[in-house]
Amino acid sequence: MTQALDALVALLGLEMIEENLFRGHSQDLGFPQLFGGQVLGQALSAASQTLTPERRVHSLHGYFLRPGDAKRPVVYQVDSVRDGGSFTTRRVTAIQKGKPIFFCSASFHGKEEGFHHQLAMPGQDDPDTLIANGAEVQSFEGHPIEFLHLGNEPGNGSDRPPRKRLWFRLSGPLPDDPALHRYLLAYSSDFNLLTTSLVPHDIQFGDPKLQIASLDHALWFHHDVHVNDWLLYDMDSPWAGGARGFARGSIYDRQGRLVASSAQEGLTRLRD
Repeated sequence: MTQALDALVALLGLEMIEENLFRGHSQDLGFPQLFGGQVLGQALSAASQTLTPERRVHSLHGYFLRPGDAKRPVVYQVDSVRDGGSFTTRRVTAIQKGKPIFFCSASFHGKEEGFHHQLAMPGQDDPDTLIANGAEVQSFEGHPIEFLHLGNEPGNGSDRPPRKRLWFRLSGPLPDDPALHRYLLAYSSDFNLLTTSLVPHDIQFGDPKLQIASLDHALWFHHDVHVNDWLLYDMDSPWAGGARGFARGSIYDRQGRLVASSAQEGLTRLRD
């Protein structure tokens, strides 16, 4: 897995081809289009490389405009929107074949003290305990991300609430670089989120009747995080309709800290 994780880190590293202009290779995961998490992670990497490490990303809001091609590289153009006393804003456009396939705004902030509260992490067995008791760790072949699914909510079909819970991590050693871990968290946050809206409708990702694609993705970073330790992803879908599904997620570390929050809307169209 170390070699696969090194390849993913290199994928998010990017090549600087001009000031505020970067190029990233693409990764083919076998999906109909370029995996959205790759574009999220690379866009955040491009934005982060235009400012000092003291400013860390706290929010990312992006829109997927066109399907990406996993066989082509992606060019990222960064606009320096604002460099303020406390906050820095960057806008990033991802381009393939001369057309934008994605754009996002990212906001960065220095460390400050202030009020603190969070919702408590849902009670779950520790991943090491689950594995010791025979739980199956799932992953894509040759890919460093690992999942421990916590089982379905009670009920069948439309009786099941639109919710998923799972542990995930990137298996292998990583440098203690907070920016890198945030790129990798952005990449990982796109797995499983939108499909939470399918849970009550008794249809699976990959069903030929289903046309599914991300329309947008938002991510808020609350703490520094180590993505090569297990993280709990608690997801629910409060609404679906009009051939769209909406889902949101909370990501906790093993100590119970809420380290990030996510939200996504996507196309969930049934075809004849």
